[in-house]
Amino acid sequence: MHISEGILSAPVLGAGAAASLGFLVYGFSKMKDEMLTKTALMSSLFFVGSFIHVPLGPSSVHLLLNGLVGAVLGFAAFPAIFMALLLQGLLFQFGGITTLGVNTFDAAFPALCAYFIFRQALAVQGFKKTVLFFLTGFIPVTLSSILVAFMLFLSGDKLFQAAQAILLAHIPVMFIEGIATVFILNFIMKVYPSLIDHRSAK
Repeated sequence: MHISEGILSAPVLGAGAAASLGFLVYGFSKMKDEMLTKTALMSSLFFVGSFIHVPLGPSSVHLLLNGLVGAVLGFAAFPAIFMALLLQGLLFQFGGITTLGVNTFDAAFPALCAYFIFRQALAVQGFKKTVLFFLTGFIPVTLSSILVAFMLFLSGDKLFQAAQAILLAHIPVMFIEGIATVFILNFIMKVYPSLIDHRSAK
C-alpha cells in the first residue's frame, strides 16, 4: 500500500513525516534490549509480506500484516515498519524517501490500533477471542486503506477516483488478513507464547 513519490502535496508529506517522527521516537523509547530480536523478526515479516504487490495507480495492493506486527510489538511497530519501508524504498524503489513518513504512518498507526484490540482479546475466551483476533488483522488493513485514500484525497480532487479504487481493491485483503491472523495468533499462543509477552514493552 505504498504511495509513490511525486503524488502527494507538500503539506500532506510534512504532516505525515511529523506524525511518524513523534511515534518513532516514542516507539524506540519503548524498545528494550530483549525486544530487538522480536522487532527485527516482525520487520522482516512486514518486508516480505508487502514485497509481492500489484501496482494500482499511485499506490499498490498487497498483504500488509501490520495487524500481526502491532499485536506482537505494540509501540515498537513504528520502528519495525519504518525500517522495512526504508529498505524497500532504498533497495527496490517501493514507495520512496519523500513519502516514507506518510507510508510509515499509514501502516504503523493501524498496527498500533491492532495492539490494543489484541490486548482485549487476551482477556476473553472462546468465540469473543476469535472475533477479536479477526479484528486484529481486519481493522488495521481497513484503517490503512482509509488513510491512504484520505492522503490521496487531500492532495487533490484528481486523485479521488484513485483513492476509491485503492479502498475497494483492499476489501478482499481485509478479510484474508483477518482470517489469517486468527490462525497465526492461535498458533503463536500454543507454540511460542513468549513472542506476544508485552511485559517488556510497558
